[in-house]
Amino acid sequence: METAFSLGYVWSLVTLVTCLVTRQGTRVERMRTRCVLLALSVAVLLPVLAQGQAATQKIDNAFVQRTFGKDFTMVAEVGGMVGDLDGDGVEDAVIAARCKNPLLDEAEHNYAVIDPYYTFFGYGDPKVTMSFVEDSPAKRGLVVLIIHGVGPEAWRSETPKAKYVVINLPYRALSVRKMKLKKKTVQAIYAEEGNELSETSALFFDGKNYKYVPMGSSME
Repeated sequence: METAFSLGYVWSLVTLVTCLVTRQGTRVERMRTRCVLLALSVAVLLPVLAQGQAATQKIDNAFVQRTFGKDFTMVAEVGGMVGDLDGDGVEDAVIAARCKNPLLDEAEHNYAVIDPYYTFFGYGDPKVTMSFVEDSPAKRGLVVLIIHGVGPEAWRSETPKAKYVVINLPYRALSVRKMKLKKKTVQAIYAEEGNELSETSALFFDGKNYKYVPMGSSME
């Protein structure tokens, strides 16, 4: 709708200015003026069309594999969601996915593999914690993909601000909601861990790293 409006507006502008060209001008001059105006219109419309295409980009399995690599598969029943996780006013994306070994494509697709869950418990190296085997087959290979958006295209940008693959976070459902953190409110990723105690945890960005916190514990 917006693109159609822009096309109609620009063409009306071309027609109006062309009509204002002096009647004494030759046909060649009028055609030259129209061609110049048409070229200018195309230059104006190309960014509009590009933004329109970016705005319709969906979070689906094709997007996941294009952004993170072919070894990733979106967990459709949990899906993807958006929010401003780093507090810069630009929309970010959070996506539930599976991958056997995210470290393989880390350099190729320019993302960082992180493990806030085991870092909370004192193990901070994903190269080590990747080898920890999850008891539940349903939770094996589960990862959370995070894209920090940049510019008008936000998380859809071909070159986002940052990309993360979170490993070892147990979850059966994810959501992005506000969380009170000391004297400010931030948006965080909430995870329903799906264990016997029905525990919930959260990931929040502290400006440098993602931190894991079991709900109800201190964030100091």
